[in-house]
Amino acid sequence: MSTERLADNDAGVYLDHAATGPIRPTVADAMASVWSEQWANPAASHRAGRDARRTLDDARERIAEILAVSAADVVITSGGTEADNQAITGAVAGGGVAVCSAAEHHAVLDPVEAAGGVVVPCRGDAHIDLDALADQLERISASGRRVAVVSAMAVNNEVGTRTDLAAVAAVVRRHAPGAWLHCDAVQAVTWCDMSEVCAIADMVSMSAHKFGGPHSVGALVLSGPAAPHPLLLGGGQERGRRSGTVDVAGVVGMAVALAEASAERDEVTTRVAGLRDRMLAGVKTVGGVHNTVDVSSSVPGICHVCIDGVESEAVLFMLDAAGVAASAASACASGALQASHVTAAMGVPAERASGAVRFSFGRTTTNDDIDRAVVVVRDAVERLRR
Repeated sequence: MSTERLADNDAGVYLDHAATGPIRPTVADAMASVWSEQWANPAASHRAGRDARRTLDDARERIAEILAVSAADVVITSGGTEADNQAITGAVAGGGVAVCSAAEHHAVLDPVEAAGGVVVPCRGDAHIDLDALADQLERISASGRRVAVVSAMAVNNEVGTRTDLAAVAAVVRRHAPGAWLHCDAVQAVTWCDMSEVCAIADMVSMSAHKFGGPHSVGALVLSGPAAPHPLLLGGGQERGRRSGTVDVAGVVGMAVALAEASAERDEVTTRVAGLRDRMLAGVKTVGGVHNTVDVSSSVPGICHVCIDGVESEAVLFMLDAAGVAASAASACASGALQASHVTAAMGVPAERASGAVRFSFGRTTTNDDIDRAVVVVRDAVERLRR
């Protein structure tokens, strides 16, 4: 049974690609080859270890070429959360203040708050408020403190808003010229040219499973002066920046997935934009369904709506029972359905936000998936309102 078409099995219609997507068959094949033939530790000095190291180096070079960076700048991690944590915690390890927006993923927001950093308000579309950012950077400087890092995500994981990274960078360079700019690009790879993201930010976080690669492998891409302290100490792997035996098969899988995602980006973006519009038009026929952000400011892969007169948990329960997988917010809270800090930061009234649902699409989503989901959503909402 192919992992490419989840809608053909018992999982039904899968509209939660922002949480994770199906692994690409080419990725699974490439990883299986490594597992069977080059499973040795790439840090070992014997022949088998050297062979594994060459495979790892080749995969890292492939990733670096797509990102238009040096291979030495690609630090392998266990995923986006570790990369985000190293970027923030590692940046302030030598002193200084961490800054981010209130709409960031918790993998950034929590380390910033744990380090006693500054959280900047966002606009109603979940984009960081640039005026508030400039004001906070000036306040920190005036207090005699140093801004160590500013973090701004490329694409918001809940509502899909694209961040104008160039505008954020301009504010940071003007008001905190010594700070490193970090970008959580975990949601961006499918929809954005990552070479452009890496050209703007000093540190960029990625996670392979968001674009058809395996779970538990990602990268922190560094450039310029950025050199965050390592989170993991021990073996000195990754040039001393991240200790631990590197998952060679995982990195190979990430390289294959990144290459395919980059090659198909234009086609997938155009096709999925049509699917999103089809989904919106369909669910809005039930009435009382509101876009959380304008589609012109968001990526096509995320369709976030608030539905009047219902609660997210009830809607999602009924969708799941009917074979449609969706979510309300981030999938990173051990499956728990929690109030969204993103919609709260955007100023969405709590009563409206209680009916928030995120439908997210990927390369495997089809018109049939959308049509089936629309019928299920309309039926669920009508039943709940009755």
